[in-house]
Amino acid sequence: MLEAIKLTKNYNGTTALDSLDLRIEPGEIYCLLGANGAGKTTTINLFLNFIEPTSGEALIKGLDVTRNSLESKKHIAYIPEQVNLYKNLTGLENLEYFTGLAGKTDYSKDDLRRFLLDAGLQENAINNRVSTYSKGMRQKVGIALATAKKAEVLLLDEPTSGLDPSASNEFSELLTKLSKQGVAILMATHDLFRAKETGTRVGIMKHGKLVAEMTTDEIGHADLEKIYLEHIRN
Repeated sequence: MLEAIKLTKNYNGTTALDSLDLRIEPGEIYCLLGANGAGKTTTINLFLNFIEPTSGEALIKGLDVTRNSLESKKHIAYIPEQVNLYKNLTGLENLEYFTGLAGKTDYSKDDLRRFLLDAGLQENAINNRVSTYSKGMRQKVGIALATAKKAEVLLLDEPTSGLDPSASNEFSELLTKLSKQGVAILMATHDLFRAKETGTRVGIMKHGKLVAEMTTDEIGHADLEKIYLEHIRN
């Protein structure tokens, strides 16, 4: 579903991502951990085709995203640290606009409202302007868009940064719900606790290299923290 093959990105002689090999299957939640500058965001941006690789391939459903940019984007949804919505539009109006851009023009307002409710947005907020929304509420609109778009791959860059524990837990529950629907999820995060609780697999990056990889059912919270710190400090 989501695959990197010797994926490499250099900037002016500096290697931001070094020969990454990674495969994420439908229903997996893969959490990519690492310090700032480790290569997490570069990896996300390469899959989104925001930047082009120096070498190697980024594949979405077998499609090279560089050579098949428009086609590959039909299968993905992206939730950055700050979800960009039109502040003067309501949550419902934003969803209607962005689903239209994605070519999903056959939804009724009731359909769109249901997507927002299923994503956890309170009913009394649906027709409020997004300027009144918290970060967690804006992310729920992002999840609703991913669901309405019928995205098979979800890419997330630090989505729980700045969320309070309750909102972070709600967001994790939404990701678990999507994974059960077969969505392949790649999440770059600093949150070790959330990675352990939500992820099915965890990878640790350092200086552009994937230096460790494990399934979350084989380690505890303390183990993950110890392994992470050992790699980051060395």
